[in-house]
Amino acid sequence: MNLDIDIDGWPPSSDWPDLAERAVEAAQQVAPELANQRLTASLLFTVDEEVHTLNREWRSKDMATNVLSFPMLTREELIGLKPDGGPEMLGDLALAYETCAREAAEKHIPLADHAAHLIVHGLLHLAGHDHVHSDAEADAMERLEINALAIMGLKNPY
Repeated sequence: MNLDIDIDGWPPSSDWPDLAERAVEAAQQVAPELANQRLTASLLFTVDEEVHTLNREWRSKDMATNVLSFPMLTREELIGLKPDGGPEMLGDLALAYETCAREAAEKHIPLADHAAHLIVHGLLHLAGHDHVHSDAEADAMERLEINALAIMGLKNPY
């Protein structure tokens, strides 16, 4: 997967692009459908104000949140995507700095670890996984996240 990364408002203290690439690699190991070389996704590291605006405009939710996912393929389209052909846009992710930093502080974990979790979480949403409609789906998605983070050497966030 090709990942287009834009950083606006996140501290330069971490190598966010490297973290994002490692999160993609881990997500691809637990969700092989993400490993198709035709896929492209965008990842925006931004501030709460921008995520709030996106959330209000696209999801009719007037608030910031930690990560937003905007899939451009259905799960069926992703699973059926042949390895040959032109690029396909998987979707867009946006992470909100202030919310992510606050949540990391509340959990007593490094911001980079929390951001890695949220990138994996968002990528799984782009792949059609969900945690809203049933407990079984939520449990399955959590297992994928836990396994991806373990690949990265990170603790179970749950």
